[in-house]
Amino acid sequence: MSTAKSRGKMNNSFNPDMISQLDARARENVERRARLLGPAYRLFYADPVEIRRAEGVFLYDSDGNEYLDAYNNVVSLGHCHPYVNAKIKEQMDQLCTHTRYMQDGILDVAERLLATFEDEIGHVMFTCTGSEANDLALRMAKYHTGNEGIIVTSEAYHGNSELSAGFSPSMGENARLGAWVRRVPAPDTYRIETDDMGEWMAARVAEQIHDLKRRGQGLAAFVADSLFTSDGVFAHDPGILAPVLKVVRDAGGIFVADEVQSGFARDGRHMWGYKSHGVVPDIVSMGKPMGNGYPVAGIAVRPEVADAFGHDMRYFNTFGGNTVAMAAAGATLDVIAQENLLENCARVGALLGDGLRALSKIDDRIGDVRGTGLYWGVEMVGDRDSKTPDGTRAAALVNELRRRRVLISATGYHGNVLKIRPHLTFAPEHVDRFLTELEGALMAVQ
Repeated sequence: MSTAKSRGKMNNSFNPDMISQLDARARENVERRARLLGPAYRLFYADPVEIRRAEGVFLYDSDGNEYLDAYNNVVSLGHCHPYVNAKIKEQMDQLCTHTRYMQDGILDVAERLLATFEDEIGHVMFTCTGSEANDLALRMAKYHTGNEGIIVTSEAYHGNSELSAGFSPSMGENARLGAWVRRVPAPDTYRIETDDMGEWMAARVAEQIHDLKRRGQGLAAFVADSLFTSDGVFAHDPGILAPVLKVVRDAGGIFVADEVQSGFARDGRHMWGYKSHGVVPDIVSMGKPMGNGYPVAGIAVRPEVADAFGHDMRYFNTFGGNTVAMAAAGATLDVIAQENLLENCARVGALLGDGLRALSKIDDRIGDVRGTGLYWGVEMVGDRDSKTPDGTRAAALVNELRRRRVLISATGYHGNVLKIRPHLTFAPEHVDRFLTELEGALMAVQ
């Protein structure tokens, strides 16, 4: 029988053994969840948050309490964005159908997306979720290369389908990785001492390629989130992927850039995180914020990678690319452009980064601050000299912020990195509130 100690790993999760400490209303809800939904679902926070409505960067519970949302990137344009919601409703009132009928919406969105990529990337294919996008990307990679092996970073997350969960080690030790999966360390610029992080990482990838070849599997793809978010958010050294990709391509593999978390203007420098590395992927996977709450995802792919796959078998996804999904995706692209969110991400993100670094100068429990745009990691350590990860203190800070009605989470293998991922519409006043509450939380948590 499963015990609390052996439960599947998830940073910042509610421990069901602590249900007796909740108030009666929360306890009833948690018990009802367990009865109806089973044991696989998880809640955030030691004291789970109940949400009834949302607007912009704020969430509200049934008592009307306001929470600053500094974590949710699914609705990255802000909750209930009126323009996006109006476009979704307008299309739903007119038509919702699949891609086997001629329609302009899917072509318009594909054309607009392709304009954001390099000329080498020529096709777009749509799914409903990032998991489906990564699943499709790896099916194509395996078919194109004739190989099976996939290399990811040590704490990567790429989805929850059978295939994508098989190369998502961050799901925990109880989650099974595919026999064709190899892991390499993330480019940990805080702990790894090297003059050239890209070459250091390329050497580790080469070792795993050699092992895959020895076992007759070969390399199909190297898959990476451009900001290495599940590994702990590593965005200091943006050029590291170039030498890695040379090793990958020399071995006959392709590069899949997972932009589900780091894309759509998130990094404040480019529309896509991989562009900061000066490389061109073979496949780009997209998801989460693509429809600002409506399930839209997909891949952008080089034609030569898609050709044989598309010739030899059909691709169809009943809801992927449907007319309403395309209205949501088109509206999301409109808002990013009309509200200058890439520029806002850079400007407001710089304020957030400066504030986090200022806090690190007065609190030596903060070992490192790293990030870009509106995606930041704050590494908590027990000792700056030894750099000992302190997941316990990070969890306490996340929960203290929740008590102060500011929502973030934690990431990294040890769960010791505060994961700060605000909406792209964050403003300076939201940064001020966040930093004030974080400073208060640091003072409260000893």
